[in-house]
Amino acid sequence: MIKKEYDFTIVIPLYKSESSIPYLLNRLESLSTSLLWNVVFVDDGSPDNTFNKIKFLLQSSPINAILVRHTRNYGEHNAVLTGYRYATGDYVLNLDDDLQNPPEEALRMLQYARDNNYDVVYGNYRSKKHSVWRNTGSLFANLTAKFLLDINGTEYLSSFRCVSHLMAKNIAHYKGPYVYIDGILSQLTTSISSIDVHHDERFIGESNYNVRRLIRLWLVILTGFSLMPLRIAILIGISTALLGASGLVYTLIVNIYDKHQVPGWTSIISSILFFGGIQCLLLGALGEYIGRIYLAMSGKPQSLVRSIDSFN
Repeated sequence: MIKKEYDFTIVIPLYKSESSIPYLLNRLESLSTSLLWNVVFVDDGSPDNTFNKIKFLLQSSPINAILVRHTRNYGEHNAVLTGYRYATGDYVLNLDDDLQNPPEEALRMLQYARDNNYDVVYGNYRSKKHSVWRNTGSLFANLTAKFLLDINGTEYLSSFRCVSHLMAKNIAHYKGPYVYIDGILSQLTTSISSIDVHHDERFIGESNYNVRRLIRLWLVILTGFSLMPLRIAILIGISTALLGASGLVYTLIVNIYDKHQVPGWTSIISSILFFGGIQCLLLGALGEYIGRIYLAMSGKPQSLVRSIDSFN
């Protein structure tokens, strides 16, 4: 159970962050606020020297911090969820480890959430500094989430977010292996807003997101928090059944009034390919749901913590 001890907690997942950690700590140490706060770092199975480096630097840092280490890489959303479990602030702020989310802007989000009593406030980037393919993938994931989930269409869903203690405490109870923080939030509250924030250029290292990770996130959004794909599959099935029935009626009419009509291979093969493709699509959607149910029932781990270290 999370106990409130600070005015806010910053949760930062780390993955291959060895080169950016000194700059990240320097920015955090320079934050100017009279509020009491701490940081939860979650090393998500980094294959480089991220864990040892941040552990060494935190020993001489004035920051109140908790360092949690996963046994392997489970993904950003799983790492954030782990961070929520150790967050003890009235509000919890999510930052990336690459400093593209300025910590100073996080304080503006916090103030906005406190002044207006929002459960969730997202940072809406005035100008995104990601690559074109990353922006395109994020836009597609956002559109999918807004279509499938009960989320205000005007809000931009980003990893730069501020959530209340109430939300963090309840999200921490989530046990499913497929984690999508924004999907869980959409099921817990409608008190959601956003403010415009700066998005800085990445000045060191490379993005850990690739096409595969974006596709996996999209599949979690698609099948993890909504039955809409199955309902769409039903509509597709009904539509194709009606189309098939119309084709049958047409064939019967042609054969009645045109005795010399010779069936063509083109129409036959086209029909087989069309209906075969629809069947594969529907079976694939159903199989994705069944597969996720199987993995959840068989105990697929959400994450596993190897160690927890406290500083100051």
